[in-house]
Amino acid sequence: MSQLSSCFQNNQFCILVEYLTSLNEIFPVKTEFARYPAVMTLADRVHSDHDVTPLAASEQYPDSVDKILHFAGKGRDIQDIELFLQQAKAAKIKNLLLLTGDKLKEHCDGKDGAERSRYLESVNAVMAAKQFGGFCIGVAFNPFKYAEAERDAQYLKLHKKLKAGADFIITQLGYNMDALKQAKIFLNHHQYTQKILACVMPLSLARANFMVKHQVAGIVITPHMLQVLTDEKQTGLNERVYLRCALQMLMCKHLGFAGIHLSACHKPEEQMLLESYIEQYRHLTLDELESLWNSLWQVKTGKEFVPELPYYSCQPTSSQIIKYQQLHFMHEVLFESKIAKGVGRFIFRAAWWENTPAAKALLKTEYISKHGVVGCESCGQCRLGDTLYICPETCPKGLANGPCGGTTLDRCEFGDRECIHSVKARLAKAVEQTEVLKEKLIPTVPIEVRGTSSWKNWYAATEA
Repeated sequence: MSQLSSCFQNNQFCILVEYLTSLNEIFPVKTEFARYPAVMTLADRVHSDHDVTPLAASEQYPDSVDKILHFAGKGRDIQDIELFLQQAKAAKIKNLLLLTGDKLKEHCDGKDGAERSRYLESVNAVMAAKQFGGFCIGVAFNPFKYAEAERDAQYLKLHKKLKAGADFIITQLGYNMDALKQAKIFLNHHQYTQKILACVMPLSLARANFMVKHQVAGIVITPHMLQVLTDEKQTGLNERVYLRCALQMLMCKHLGFAGIHLSACHKPEEQMLLESYIEQYRHLTLDELESLWNSLWQVKTGKEFVPELPYYSCQPTSSQIIKYQQLHFMHEVLFESKIAKGVGRFIFRAAWWENTPAAKALLKTEYISKHGVVGCESCGQCRLGDTLYICPETCPKGLANGPCGGTTLDRCEFGDRECIHSVKARLAKAVEQTEVLKEKLIPTVPIEVRGTSSWKNWYAATEA
């Protein structure tokens, strides 16, 4: 059993200390942090798409050091996770954090004939790792969402991640303690037993400005927070950066979190400073910690960590609801009835073999009939029935099971559209189909079926 699993089993608060492989350094690794068990965690492709892999970086450290390897699905497919799992098992790695990942630095949208960048979403990675067996599997979750639909979409996908087999959860980096409390309430309400850890980082003014300037996906830094950090910088109160981080860690422990994922604190001198503040304030009660936290952040209304909402989440339009109803009716008639299945197998038998005139004509017909209506890209494995007839191929990352963590107030991380998963979550409420987005685990599309007719493939599968 790994040290991490042992901590979880014994309800022992632990600290996961993150290291970036892009730094190309070997760091002293703690097995204890402020008298809490410590585990090394290696991030995947944070600075560039070509960083040293966590698996390769882990080889620089002794086998006795318990490690968590991140695996980001950006630019990867199901074959990549399968190979990674084999390699991780051979390297005797027990702990994984499986992520969809933020936008590739070299993302390709597939225009002008170039091959589109693909993203293996975390739900599918978890399913693969669970089937492989032998791992303690972690997933990410972003509770810091402030538009109703995007918050709903995040929680709906968390249901799927846990159903797929995740053993623990790590939140996105954030400073709104109310949002972290809500995540704990959610798990307790649904009687989930998986452990949850909070990601924290010593937040300096320089780091906050960088996040705002570069719009780091999924992280909320409000003008109020920036002003507090600016004032502290100008008055020389730089030590509050680590004091504040220590307070957040201790509050999370009081709130019942299983541990902390500590980012951007890999230097020994930084770790020593943070540890000193944890030791100094660990005797305080939760109320005392929160009072000091609110004082340092100059909290008066409780909204200081919440971004200004430019609009309120609107209800689905009547045309969206009618479109859903029409497409759902057509799907039931053409694909679910016994008569349709029998007729379909007869009709499409002529197109069973690839590259025949019948197969090419069928593919073209499907594309023409669906592209203008739902944005079909001939994926060969149509998932519209499981996504409320909002095509996952219209998500820049091609995600079917739910959103990534990088949205901002319903807007896609790519910035050019509303997140389709917010649209889905909003529509699901209106048509009472929320359970579909919560329960259905949608498999990844095999590379070999892309560019073929999903109609033909579906009827062929029903005959098999």
